[in-house]
Amino acid sequence: MRFSPAAIALSLTLAIMSSASISGRADKDIDARSIALVRTGNEEANAGRLDSAIGWYESALAVDPRNRAAYIAMARAVKAQGLNGKAIGFYTEALEIDANDQVALAEQAEAFIAKGALEQARKNMARLTTVCRADCASVARLTIAIDAASRREQAQASAVDLKAKLGAMPEPKAN
Repeated sequence: MRFSPAAIALSLTLAIMSSASISGRADKDIDARSIALVRTGNEEANAGRLDSAIGWYESALAVDPRNRAAYIAMARAVKAQGLNGKAIGFYTEALEIDANDQVALAEQAEAFIAKGALEQARKNMARLTTVCRADCASVARLTIAIDAASRREQAQASAVDLKAKLGAMPEPKAN
């Protein structure tokens, strides 16, 4: 009984705080400085200076962590450096902001394919198929890429199996 007023006040405070975080900000409310930093990063990336571009994208995210375009640009830059695992993480961050972002879904699926995570790529493709209402070229492109990667995987597995069988055979004796 003594703690009832304190408990009520605490629960009201938590309810107000959680409702404020749910409202969030829309994409159009991204800080203009963050957008400008992404533009500068894109200029650097287009000039081939990926390390500099990544620095600009990091600055953009420090200014406004809800800048989905910065996460996608960062993912593209690290993917260009061959860091597909890092790219997947940045695409995941963009998808946490907007789970229906078709660009992030498609490009993350491509990064999954490059890493050999075909099941994850298929999941992204299924999600993209659901999200994309019209004719989506990216779904067709991903289908082809996943099929090609599956065939490569099967061919590699067959070669390993054949090598294991050949290795188990006794060598002919020389007379």
